[in-house]
Amino acid sequence: MTTTKWTVDPAHSEVQFKVKHLMITTVTGYFRKFNLEVQTEDENDFTTANKIHFSADLHSIDTNNSQRDTHLRSSDFFDAENHPEIVFEGKHFEKDGDAYKLHGDLTIRGTTKPVELEVEYAGIVVDPYGNTKAGFTVDGKIKRKDYGLTWDAVTEAGQIVVSNDIRVHCEIQLIKQA
Repeated sequence: MTTTKWTVDPAHSEVQFKVKHLMITTVTGYFRKFNLEVQTEDENDFTTANKIHFSADLHSIDTNNSQRDTHLRSSDFFDAENHPEIVFEGKHFEKDGDAYKLHGDLTIRGTTKPVELEVEYAGIVVDPYGNTKAGFTVDGKIKRKDYGLTWDAVTEAGQIVVSNDIRVHCEIQLIKQA
């Protein structure tokens, strides 16, 4: 077996999160700059991955509202000045029936916790330029307060402004490296 390296194709990938605002609507945000490297022991079998390293640049957060983005980068939330990245280190990628699960450690604001993500593996294709690509949809949910994102506010009527549950959704396309 030979080790195969895969890297993210940022033009065909996205990393987003969703959070309830006032518990009546959902706000979607994106990390516009991120990196993902995967190394597999068996060329096209991702369950043999011995390295899965993801990082997102917190300065690239985009919720389509610059004032909110500035607040999210502040010490009230991500504290991007002192913790400029979110990091995920995959530990184990396993087949679970027709789906997959990805287990790993997520680090936000210097706090690391284990997480389990649901993965849909779409397969491997060769693009028109001869590049071998693999596609994945990744979903999960975390509790922001577990990572020190504890800022809270309550409306006059007692409504919570930002939920504790954060849904994560990623569309990932990897490129096999020569």
